[in-house]
Amino acid sequence: MGSFNALSNESLLMATVLIVMTVIVSYQQRLRLELEILHSALRAVVQLVVVGYLLHFIFGADNPLFTGGVLLVMLISAAINGGKRGPGIKHASWIAGVSIGIGAIFTLAVLLSANVLSFTPYQMIPVGGMVMSGAMAAVGLCFGQITTNFESRQQEIQIKLALGATPMQACKAILRAALIFSLQPTIDSAKTLGIVSLPGMMTGLILAGMSPMEAIKYQIIVIFMSFSTISIAIAIAGYLSCRQFFNAKEQLILSDS
Repeated sequence: MGSFNALSNESLLMATVLIVMTVIVSYQQRLRLELEILHSALRAVVQLVVVGYLLHFIFGADNPLFTGGVLLVMLISAAINGGKRGPGIKHASWIAGVSIGIGAIFTLAVLLSANVLSFTPYQMIPVGGMVMSGAMAAVGLCFGQITTNFESRQQEIQIKLALGATPMQACKAILRAALIFSLQPTIDSAKTLGIVSLPGMMTGLILAGMSPMEAIKYQIIVIFMSFSTISIAIAIAGYLSCRQFFNAKEQLILSDS
């Protein structure tokens, strides 16, 4: 298998034509997004360069403490960003952190024990980032769906509580709907892999010179670990977030809307 050509700085500079074309489209269509496009592109470049130098140092050091530290920073970032999707949920960031952390730890532990991964920065940081980012997005969807349903179905929940249901029994339908909604994008994505699109990791490995069949094996593992991490994370996040809508006396906390 041939390896992918290394990019020169000149080639990278020429690729900025693609951004220029985006700016031209925005200007021609009077979208008024030219400055935002340029700012986002420049910010992405700066962030990636900084991360590249940081990873170069961490990979060179090959220190388990550095690897664990980067994974912890990733988890904290995922928790904060995931928590932003649940403004009506108390302790949303903590719930996101716990749920994403447990899901990621379980999945990575299975992969380590199966000798799929070794605890090196080259493997743990990219894979850890993949599982946490997927779980973060799913937890965010779960938070949003639960918040919306609790606001729109308050009367239904109160009736169930009045009839003797426990808080979790009263919101069982809401939790179930939120979990289905959060997991569905992963299911739909898995159905179309290899037909509608080639997934990112598989494409990257092929471009790096790995044979397609070997790349497929790694992509299958990515699919499995996505299902595992996301399902665990949303189950925990859904349960804990539902509990936040009830007080110590198991009464529904009414929203202002």
